[in-house]
Amino acid sequence: MQAIGLFELQGYVPALTAVDTMLKTADVKFLTWEKKLGGWLVTIIIQGEVSAVQAALDAAEANSIRKVAAKAVIANPHPEVMKQIEISASKYNFNF
Repeated sequence: MQAIGLFELQGYVPALTAVDTMLKTADVKFLTWEKKLGGWLVTIIIQGEVSAVQAALDAAEANSIRKVAAKAVIANPHPEVMKQIEISASKYNFNF
């Protein structure tokens, strides 16, 4: 079953290190991110098997250089949720 993982924290550099940790920890794919408040708050979105997504989020939180604001795993996301993620990815020319 495919899942998406959402991971939110403060700052661009901590977000990049979190993405790096996630991709090195588990078989997940980086889909996109949303930068709010001028990049002050960054939400990272990944995809993979439920267990891989959970492992990636846990590893990123454990190794984060900033306090994590929020994290969530959504198993088998609704097509409308995926549509919103595709819109986000298209802003950055990410293809998935």
